[in-house]
Amino acid sequence: MLKKPSDWQVLKPMLQISIRDCLLEAQAELSLLDNPQHSAIILMAHVLNRPKTWIIAHGNETLGERQKTEFFALTKRLAQGEPLPYITGKQSFYGLDFKVSPSVLIPRPETERLVDEASLWLRANPLASHALDVGTGSACIAISLAKNHPALTITALDISEDALNLAKENAQLHGLQDRIAFQQSDLLANFTGQADLICANLPYIPSATLAELSVSAWEPVNALDGGQDGLAFIRRLLEQSHAVLKTPGLILLEIEASTGEPAMDLAKTSYPKANVDLLKDLAEYNRLIRIEVPK
Repeated sequence: MLKKPSDWQVLKPMLQISIRDCLLEAQAELSLLDNPQHSAIILMAHVLNRPKTWIIAHGNETLGERQKTEFFALTKRLAQGEPLPYITGKQSFYGLDFKVSPSVLIPRPETERLVDEASLWLRANPLASHALDVGTGSACIAISLAKNHPALTITALDISEDALNLAKENAQLHGLQDRIAFQQSDLLANFTGQADLICANLPYIPSATLAELSVSAWEPVNALDGGQDGLAFIRRLLEQSHAVLKTPGLILLEIEASTGEPAMDLAKTSYPKANVDLLKDLAEYNRLIRIEVPK
């Protein structure tokens, strides 16, 4: 019979808890999130280095003390607002997994529309051989295009050395290090070649709006802040693109929803003979400026 509190302390580290019970406790702590159950499962899969399906099927398995401590430490970080991809160090995009870190913007499903539009144009223009991904970040756009278009070569540009280092890791992860060239550059300033396709997901949130958004507390401000009107980087890129874009050619620019009309006007002024379209994402928000320049 145990008579002293210290005896309980000796046994406490030996007490085990099931995966299911841990998930239920985490869901309660994450109740303010949109999908606490899914988030808890992702964290558990990360801690145990197992697929999500395994976690769901093995709820009765028990966790060791170290695993339990790590899981609840990560749960606390998530509950405090830290983005899940920064906690796990990975994010899915276009059916592929990418390493992410606070040095890059988290890839988002809305950007997949840009890859879709680029792919449609590349299939219709089989002679196009070189693409630029400007402000590449994690290189999710460049890698997705390279995976789906084996004959395409790509140059991925970013001003951030940390972002480029992570982008190179992702290219290595997907076996594309020989097809994607990486270059440190402020937009197109250091690029001296030409390209058939220019893709860019640049900082596009108006400065006054940025402070109101929760992403500004975690994601790199230099990947978000688009200046007073949200178009500062897009304006500069369009100015520089004339020396780079081949004809026929295509420019795809992701934008903030509220800047759709001003961005259209900017594109039409920069390329008066081009076909310029404003495209929406699946949620029906303005998302892309498409500039198709004829021969």
